[in-house]
Amino acid sequence: MRLIVGLGNPGEKYARNRHNIGFLAVDAIHGRNSTFGPWRSRFHADVSEGLLDGEKVMLMKPQTYMNESGRAVGDAARFYKLAPADVIVLYDELDLPPGKVRTKVGGGSGGHNGIRSIDAHLGKEYSRVRLGIGHPGHKDRVTAYVLGDFAKVDADWLDPLLDKIAAEAGLLAGGHHSEFCNRLHLALAPAKPQKPRKEPGAGMGGTSRDPTPPLPRRGGDSAPKTSTPKTSTPKTGLAEQLARMFGKKD
Repeated sequence: MRLIVGLGNPGEKYARNRHNIGFLAVDAIHGRNSTFGPWRSRFHADVSEGLLDGEKVMLMKPQTYMNESGRAVGDAARFYKLAPADVIVLYDELDLPPGKVRTKVGGGSGGHNGIRSIDAHLGKEYSRVRLGIGHPGHKDRVTAYVLGDFAKVDADWLDPLLDKIAAEAGLLAGGHHSEFCNRLHLALAPAKPQKPRKEPGAGMGGTSRDPTPPLPRRGGDSAPKTSTPKTSTPKTGLAEQLARMFGKKD
């Protein structure tokens, strides 16, 4: 069995906080996959069991507040005899631009209280799915930023991201984390601008950018007429004409 954990704080007050993007992600997985039953309270968390690509999965949203998330994860892992490798945690990452996703196994907490708590209860060798929310620019603004709600404009990247996480969650459950990230990247990357299309005739005597149209032909001719220069016959001298008329004198 896989345990897929989304991190956040419980309660309506925090529901749309940037810090709760992990909750939003597992909610999206739950809503898209009909094999999951209703949420129920267990292990100090809301949990739901179902299948992802044939793999048995428990979704979890710890209800202990962020800095005690490890209690719920540790209790569930011990009950089901799960190794850290069977646990996947989705959470907010300040050091990634909004909408970017990276996965890794192990490593430091990066100052994230939820990850620090899970490390203490489970060890560090579990899978982490880091969901970028961007950084406010200064460390003094971090707390207000992560506990602030997503702005309306964030829906432009947040909603497609959550939809794609839900669609590709089977890859996470199957351990195909690199492919999971690649599919998200391909689906969410902005389209590259297309190069201007070359118009017919470009490079062969003019382009469509030439503002001067060709002169129209007159009279329905299929081709413009060319004039043949006339040659003039030199006039005969007067003395020669008189000689022919009266005869040449000896």
